[in-house]
Amino acid sequence: MSLRLVFSSAMAMAALAAGSALAQSLSAPAAKSDGPVVLDWTPPALAQLRAQAAVKSDFTLDRTMLAMAAGMVPYTEPQTRQAIAKIDGVSVHLLRFGDAGIPDKSAVDAIRRAYHLRGWKHLVTTVDSGSPVRNGTTDVWLVLDGMNVRGAVVLVEGPRSLTLATMAGNLSPVDVLHLRGHFGIPRFDGDQFKEEKDR
Repeated sequence: MSLRLVFSSAMAMAALAAGSALAQSLSAPAAKSDGPVVLDWTPPALAQLRAQAAVKSDFTLDRTMLAMAAGMVPYTEPQTRQAIAKIDGVSVHLLRFGDAGIPDKSAVDAIRRAYHLRGWKHLVTTVDSGSPVRNGTTDVWLVLDGMNVRGAVVLVEGPRSLTLATMAGNLSPVDVLHLRGHFGIPRFDGDQFKEEKDR
């Protein structure tokens, strides 16, 4: 075999290996990085639903704002106050739809798939109490660093509304439960959660 052929083969294999490494780095889930959870990242499908919503509200609270708001939490809730102290920020998106309800269920499913692709641990519970106000699904995704939670996303889908809340910080799973109902983070029943790897 000639030297030129050996060199050409080696270059082709190197290029193939480099291309494979680049493809793997581009497809790697961003949530598995060592950096903080990005509060202003949302799945593209949320923008599609946002355009269809009759009422929409978005806000982000940083650590300073959360510290001020924590002063309004009663001292009779020490676990909640401790959980708030561990949060770096919260971002909330509230969408309300008309009487016909959420117009595009496939967009909601696309939101769920987006977090699955990022490699976040997924928990889900369905509330079906027979009341049209409470019927819906709650999804929670966690970004874990050992036993600690670096971030969490709560998605609550109701008959006519959708709420997406993202938290970043250094929390425990129990802290996430204590934050329900505060700062726009939806209230949800934590007793019925189960892990769903395939959703």
